[in-house]
Amino acid sequence: MAAILRILARRIALLVPLMLGIVLFVFLVMRFSDIDPAAAFYQGTNPTPEQLHQFREENGLLDPLPVRYVAFVGELLQGDMGISVLTRAPVLDQVSTALPLTMQLTFLGLGIAVVLALALGVTAAIYRDRLPDQLIRVVSLTGVAAPGFWLALLMIQYLGVGAGWFPTSGYVNPADSFTGWLKTMTLPALALSLPVAAQLTRIVRTAVVEELDKDYVRTAIGSGLPPVVVVGRNVLRNALINPLTVLGLRVGYLLGGAVVIETIFALPGMGNLMITAVKNGDPAVVQGVVITTAVGFVVVNLAIDLLYLLVNPRLRSAS
Repeated sequence: MAAILRILARRIALLVPLMLGIVLFVFLVMRFSDIDPAAAFYQGTNPTPEQLHQFREENGLLDPLPVRYVAFVGELLQGDMGISVLTRAPVLDQVSTALPLTMQLTFLGLGIAVVLALALGVTAAIYRDRLPDQLIRVVSLTGVAAPGFWLALLMIQYLGVGAGWFPTSGYVNPADSFTGWLKTMTLPALALSLPVAAQLTRIVRTAVVEELDKDYVRTAIGSGLPPVVVVGRNVLRNALINPLTVLGLRVGYLLGGAVVIETIFALPGMGNLMITAVKNGDPAVVQGVVITTAVGFVVVNLAIDLLYLLVNPRLRSAS
């Protein structure tokens, strides 16, 4: 446990410059973009140059970039993401409202992808080069080639509009109705997770096949241990290192893909909030959503790094 805590402390210390770099990148991109907060604030009216100048002066938009960046970081450390120039509401409140839905969609999709990848990948490895393996490889190749938005449209057409099994838009809070929440989230989560599941299936199959060919597996099975026990207790634990690495990277795809999926299914999450902010030229909301998403991606990858240590004790001693 002490070794894990030391490694965790070092990883968290490394996150500080990384997060400062992410904030700097987002800050510079937004400052050099074509979005003018003053023009967005007076959108729909005909402001005078004096009014635009006064708005920029009151909001520190005329200060040098280093001064604005330091002020921006200071506000973030205090939990202040700024004020929306359109709604005049704190960005933190809007992000806090939209973030839970995106997290629900992302982790539901992640869970579906992991379960499918383990089931199909292990089955393909056990039945290597036989009919089940060949069928699973065809299915996984199809899933890798199919974009999420295309799968979403197919599901809406056939499972939503055609069969009427699932609603095609809207959101139900799980606190109000868990069944209603599950129905509204099933199609978006499937559309988001199936491409990731297809990629992970191929990686799990390869990792398990390599592990099954090792001497200790043949020795264990030859000594009379049931193959199910050997695969479940030894093979999977040793074979999960590479899939975990890819899984950490795929979380970024899930968070990014949620932007498109939420828009297709009209879900009021972070993606919908960002698309609306970009359309309306609201830079404070855009940078708030991007920074929050980046922080989530970094934190999830930190959690997966810790999973490496739990899955493989040798990594703890090496670290």
